[in-house]
Amino acid sequence: MTQLHHTGRPADTATRTPGTDPLTLVVGVHLVLADDGAVLLGRRRNTSYAAGLWHLPAGHMERGEPVTRSMTREAEEELGIAIAEDGLELIHTLHHLDADDGRSRLQLFFRSDRYEGTVRNAEPHKCEELRWWPLDRLPADIVPYTAHALGEIARGNPLSTIGWPA
Repeated sequence: MTQLHHTGRPADTATRTPGTDPLTLVVGVHLVLADDGAVLLGRRRNTSYAAGLWHLPAGHMERGEPVTRSMTREAEEELGIAIAEDGLELIHTLHHLDADDGRSRLQLFFRSDRYEGTVRNAEPHKCEELRWWPLDRLPADIVPYTAHALGEIARGNPLSTIGWPA
């Protein structure tokens, strides 16, 4: 029998069966700003992931913040706009197995029809340019999981997976 530490966790995790530990996910947040059949994408630059490719305004959750704050923070940092947390709508969840590093990632895609400010490239050191792209003519050089998610959103699918063995 495993002895419990005062925290309620097993004192010796080396005796645990592989695969029984809770999964630690990287959680990404993505903003889908759509206007008249077009979506806002930014061309990434000076980044360790997908430099030169088009991607939605996005980022990762930080420790200690709720997912809605993560999304509004990223909108402020990248686009210079303010979005109320209660103005966000979760429109798609993507469970993504990253082929580059083998990590499991939960990608959350939000929409907001209301924001304050003017959309601008607030991080030119990380984003070469912002551009509105017709949803039916996305660029060829787009982050693959972004294209996948936008297609699923267009089909009305709230959940998808990508990168997992069949």
